[in-house]
Amino acid sequence: MIIVTGGAGFIGSAVVAALNAKGVKDILIVDVLGRDEKWKNLRNLAYTDYLEAGNFLDIITAGKFFLPVDAVFHLGACSSTTEPDASYLVTNNFEYSKSVASFAMDKKARFIYASSAATYGDGSKGFCDDEAMLPQLQPMNMYGFSKQMFDLWSQNNGMAKKIVGLKYFNVYGPNEYHKGDMRSFILKGFMQIQQTGRVKLFKSYNPQYKDGCQMRDFVYVKDAVDMTLFFLENKKANGVFNVGTGRARTWLDLANALFAAMNMQPNIVFEDMPTVLRDKYQYFTQAEIGKIRGAGYKKEITSLEDAVRDYVQNYLLVDKYLSA
Repeated sequence: MIIVTGGAGFIGSAVVAALNAKGVKDILIVDVLGRDEKWKNLRNLAYTDYLEAGNFLDIITAGKFFLPVDAVFHLGACSSTTEPDASYLVTNNFEYSKSVASFAMDKKARFIYASSAATYGDGSKGFCDDEAMLPQLQPMNMYGFSKQMFDLWSQNNGMAKKIVGLKYFNVYGPNEYHKGDMRSFILKGFMQIQQTGRVKLFKSYNPQYKDGCQMRDFVYVKDAVDMTLFFLENKKANGVFNVGTGRARTWLDLANALFAAMNMQPNIVFEDMPTVLRDKYQYFTQAEIGKIRGAGYKKEITSLEDAVRDYVQNYLLVDKYLSA
């Protein structure tokens, strides 16, 4: 059995779809379905069972999970970079992760978990996924810090060389539809263009970057999932790894790719960035991917233009979800 926490969520459901495509169906999905439309991500997926996250935690902490487990993909977490409740983030992202990791170790199961590029903070210390750099990182928001807490805990407890932590950069693609404010710009921009014919980008408040020239490492969910499953198949590769393209692109590049995918001329306006974000905004991110390449991941990563075209034309325009 493979367990996927966050398996109804964005990356988690994409992992399940990819596992299904490989013929794997003995999957336990763990999540919190809540009141949004996350449940729709499950409709095209094959899995053995589903448990709410609280029930799963009760079972594993009581030592009552008796089925054999081959691997645990721990992808469930609060992913809101603006969540103000630090105690909630510690409980949900840090304490829960410790319990799931300990359970996986007891089961001698492969443990692959989601860290985040948010742990790199403003990028002043670079984007190197060398574990020796972990204590030096300074996240800019509590979400990033909650992920950093677990990265350090696993390192300090001798787990880091036995498990895999994945620092996902700006992931976008199908099955993110339920994420509200945390949806990618591509989805938000697609909806703006459909409604108004134009798209809005934040102005820059850093003199080093012109409006729209802030840069991020945007990675398509299909590539992110392929990198994730690489570690299921390559059990000798352990530690922390970046999941990105290795090539930063501007928000203008992204907006232009979106208009091109919709067969429209660009119509871009710039708006003020909310004050609450200005001191926490990352103006540049770019994954260093030499480590994952060195571990044996050789596949070509989809270009921004091709990925946006696939997302828009094969999913957004036809209201489609991922499936096997």
